[in-house]
Amino acid sequence: SPCPRRMRAVVRAMEVFVTRRIPPAGLRALSEAGGCAVRMWDSEEPVPRAELLAAVAGKQGLLCLLSDRVDRELLEAAGSSLKVISTMSVGFDHLDLHEIKKRGIRVGYTPDVLTDATAELSVALLLATCRRLPESAEEVKNGGWTTWKPLWMCGYGLSGSTVGIIGLGRIGQAVARRLKPFGVKKFLYAGSRPKPEIAAEFQAEFVPITRLAEEADFIVVTCALTPETQGMCNKDFFCRMKKNAVFINTSRGAVVNQEDLYDALVNGQIAAAGLDVTTPEPLPTDHPLLSLKNCVILPHIGSATYTTRNTMSVLAANNLLAGLKGEPMPSELLL
Repeated sequence: SPCPRRMRAVVRAMEVFVTRRIPPAGLRALSEAGGCAVRMWDSEEPVPRAELLAAVAGKQGLLCLLSDRVDRELLEAAGSSLKVISTMSVGFDHLDLHEIKKRGIRVGYTPDVLTDATAELSVALLLATCRRLPESAEEVKNGGWTTWKPLWMCGYGLSGSTVGIIGLGRIGQAVARRLKPFGVKKFLYAGSRPKPEIAAEFQAEFVPITRLAEEADFIVVTCALTPETQGMCNKDFFCRMKKNAVFINTSRGAVVNQEDLYDALVNGQIAAAGLDVTTPEPLPTDHPLLSLKNCVILPHIGSATYTTRNTMSVLAANNLLAGLKGEPMPSELLL
């Protein structure tokens, strides 16, 4: 009969490649959607580039992670069949949006759902860095804890401080909201433009990035990686910071010039730094920054709660499915 043949055509028209073993809730959403043939790189490790280029050929949909570079080479390997790319991330600096737009491919991403988890992690990293928690925990293990000493393991507190936030977007606002009850005296923020309605909640002042560097006791970077923000936190930036200031980055590694950060930390130009993002990722275990006691580095775990990752995977799956059907996506990146 003609019906099954038509069904087969539908299945063939909805072939998708998933670049990693994603959380179960997202996989379920994909497998329960009728007429969608899913091929997945079933591993916790990234798909090798050659395998990725081979796997995308002729596919209609691609569900990727921020570790997958979607550039011209990949788009050419996929061919004209590719209609939708869904990334399980809020950041999209791994996607060549110019090339994607040129080909009329739709893009889904996962903002909002990871805001709270990333903001919590940013605050945890700030507190761990300024109160020297990893260093202190190490001293307990290695016998460095001998007696109570008045100035031993002293750090810096948030109460009465000035906090500078670079990028007062969803995550930046959520960080400010969580830091306010710690008794922060003043919030400064820098970005591409002032956001008076949003800033009013924290009485935050919009300032040039140079002034933010000079006045803040704590600096939290939560901006997107763009050509404008790449390498923005450099030697000039760190030189302007207070000697007792603490620098936190939970945005993207490339916003920071890591050589300049290393010099600033070694030379006592700034007190400490906490990074959840680096260049490259993972950071080589012999990287100079890892030798410093006043630098806390985490393995990009901003959104790493079970609930958040499952929610992200479902949103990524639903974006992909909606794109394949030509329907509005729950969360589309408008190019």
